[in-house]
Amino acid sequence: MARPIKETPILFGTDARRFEERMKNPPKITEERKEEMIRNYEMIMKMLNSND
Repeated sequence: MARPIKETPILFGTDARRFEERMKNPPKITEERKEEMIRNYEMIMKMLNSND
């Protein structure tokens, strides 16, 4: 049997305001970082597909 899912913690005060602000304004990703992430993804997918 599966374990019961724990309740999600609720944020209050400063933590809640900081979280909400971060969700409204996510950190910017540079083009270089985006390209690096895509290359890494493609490399991992090749590795996974080569084991078929």
